Amino acid sequence: MTDVLLFQTNDNGEMEIEDGLVTLTPSLDTSAYLSLFGGNWKDDGSQNNRQTWWGNLDETDPAKRYRSETQYLLGTIPATSRNLRRIEDAATRDLQWLLDEKVASSVTVSASLIGLNRVKIEIIIRAEGDESQFNYTENWRAST
Repeated sequence: MTDVLLFQTNDNGEMEIEDGLVTLTPSLDTSAYLSLFGGNWKDDGSQNNRQTWWGNLDETDPAKRYRSETQYLLGTIPATSRNLRRIEDAATRDLQWLLDEKVASSVTVSASLIGLNRVKIEIIIRAEGDESQFNYTENWRAST
């Protein structure tokens, strides 16, 4: 099974098109990316939140809803080293569905400040004996 390959850019996600064909990936990188940065950036993940992404409104399976708490926190809490743990915890929750649905056997998240208002989120996903590592560099949009 494959997915459209999404990758991080300075102004959010992009997909690659070569010779008129969309690049596909058999890996979990698109699932991880959408879990962290899909949905509505104003959605804080609370129940009955009116800011939820429209695709969540009719979705009955919680594992298929995009909450993207990571994206929300990057826009609402200050970019400080103390808040890195909150970003790591949010990313872990955003990716929890991979474990709940038995898509992966383990998920590890690490976040670091790499510049003024820039955060790097490193993710290691182990699935079916293989290990995949994904790195996302994102603007920390909240003011300090």
